[in-house]
Order: sequence, then C-alpha cells, then structure tokens
Amino acid sequence: MSTDKTGHILLADIGGTNARFALGHGDETGPIDYVKVADFPTVREAITDVLARRSGAGRPSRAVLAVAGPVTNNRCVMTNSPWVIDGNELQPALGFDSVHVLNDFEVVAWSLPALKPADLIPLGGGEGLPGEPLLVVGPGTGFGVSCLVERHGARLAVVTEAGHATLPAENEREERVIACLRKRLGHVSIERGALSGSGLQSLYEALAEIDGAQVPHRDAAAITKAALEGSCALSRTTLEMFCAILGSVAGNLAVTFGARGGVYIAGGIAPRFPDFLAASAFRARFEAKGRFQDYLRNIPTRLVTRPDASFLGLKMFADHNPD
Repeated sequence: MSTDKTGHILLADIGGTNARFALGHGDETGPIDYVKVADFPTVREAITDVLARRSGAGRPSRAVLAVAGPVTNNRCVMTNSPWVIDGNELQPALGFDSVHVLNDFEVVAWSLPALKPADLIPLGGGEGLPGEPLLVVGPGTGFGVSCLVERHGARLAVVTEAGHATLPAENEREERVIACLRKRLGHVSIERGALSGSGLQSLYEALAEIDGAQVPHRDAAAITKAALEGSCALSRTTLEMFCAILGSVAGNLAVTFGARGGVYIAGGIAPRFPDFLAASAFRARFEAKGRFQDYLRNIPTRLVTRPDASFLGLKMFADHNPD
C-alpha cells in the first residue's frame, strides 16, 4: 500500500470504547472521525476503513497514535479492548513511513505549549517561567501524570505511573480516611484512594463510615451531582476533600519535577466543576509546602477545558518529530 508525500499525518486518540481519527496537514487538523472499537476486530481494520472514507483528502505518510494504556517499544496491549496497537507492525502493513504510539497523557503534555487562554481556566499563581517544565495531572478513570521538559531546543514528555504512589494525608481527618481505606485496599494509592472516579467513590464511602452517616450508594457522577446541587452534605464534603487532596498531590508533583512553567489539571472529572474547584482549598493546599511556599506561589495552576487537546498534542509531537 503506497503513500503519497503530501505531508498528511494520521492522528488518533484511542480509548477502550471509542477511537477518534483525524488527518493533519500543515497547521490544520481536519474533521474528527469517531469509531466504536467494538465495530472492528483490529486497529488496522479501523484505520483502513477511516482512510478509505477519507480517500479524497490525501493519503497520510505517517501516523501518531495516542492510546489509553502503557506503551512499551512502540506497542500497547489495550486493557479494556481486544486491540493491540503495535506501531512497528502497522507501519509496513499500512504503508506508512513511520508510526508512533504514545501514552494518552504523554500526548496531553505535548499539547501544553500550544494551549491558548481560551482553552484554560486559571486557578491561581503567577505567569510561570518560560522554558521550565510543564506538568499535567489528570483525575479521570485513573490518575494520569506527565511532564514536558524542554532543553536546548529538544522536547521530551516524561510518562509516569505517579497515580500508583502512596496517597498522602495533610491532616488528622485525612489520616482517618486513609486508615479506613487501608483496611479495604491494603496499599492506598493516589488513584484508588482519591483522585479518580473510583477514588472519589472510595472517599465518599470512607467518610460515611467515619461519620456514621447513612447515605445511599453513589458512583462518582452521582456524588459530584449531589455535591453541586447541595442535596447531600456528605457528597459536598467528599468533593471538597477531593479538591484539597488534588491540590496537595499537584503541589508534591510540582516540586518533584521542578514544574516552574506551570501545572495543568486535565482528565475527565475536574472540568465538570471549575467554579467549585476554584473556590475550594485546591490552591491553598497546592502552596502549603512549608519553606517552599514561595516557590509554589509563583507556579500557575490552570484547568484544561479544551476537549480536543489530545489532537493538539498529537500534532505538536508530529511537528517536533518530523521523521
């Protein structure tokens, strides 16, 4: 299968249920095709179908694919779908000059320098130092963390498993919550204990147990809804603790990576309640690092609200790696 040298690039954001595809060319990214993963046995067949429907747009010569899972040697075995995304197999099979497979949060990190003020909600801090590391953290199905580092004109997105680090407590009430969760989970990670959909539910259940509160079972969406409506005091307390812990963890990661360029909050949860997050203890807890409070005070925190930030990141990566 031959390619023409039009400079078109296939960009894809592949999750466990849905995959999105678009063609990039120059500074432009075309319309997004939405594909249900279950409709195709393999990613190769999905890509072939998308390209057949886009045959008039110019055949791409390379591809950059973001995947919701760990990537090793340009390959990802998807956790929640039968697809295996192997760039080294797809390249000859589809006639591409190159195929890059990237972790989805790595791609969000690549998008950060290209985000505009309209794509962001400021959550405190200064302007950030140019050229310094940019950090993105994202509570969603899991807890993603990636850091974009630029040195001597070269950029690298550091992919981490920080969500599986131990959840820290900042006060006695949080210590009681973690002690409660430890009985259920053993190791209480940042992701399972608080900063994810299941983590938010864990917080709610632990607080109910500690307070002896009789409350209905709620998942993360229902907890968030009840908190914002003001219909459940425990749900509101849970969401307040979620925001406070997010601030503490983001501050820990900011000093760990030296992210003086800025810290960005992404993922599927926080953009649902920007006003609540801004009014919460998030920023105070972000800065509460004792002798390093002044260091943290100057670091901007921003909420990413642009829904197609991943395609911006895919394009940024492709432009920076023109192989």
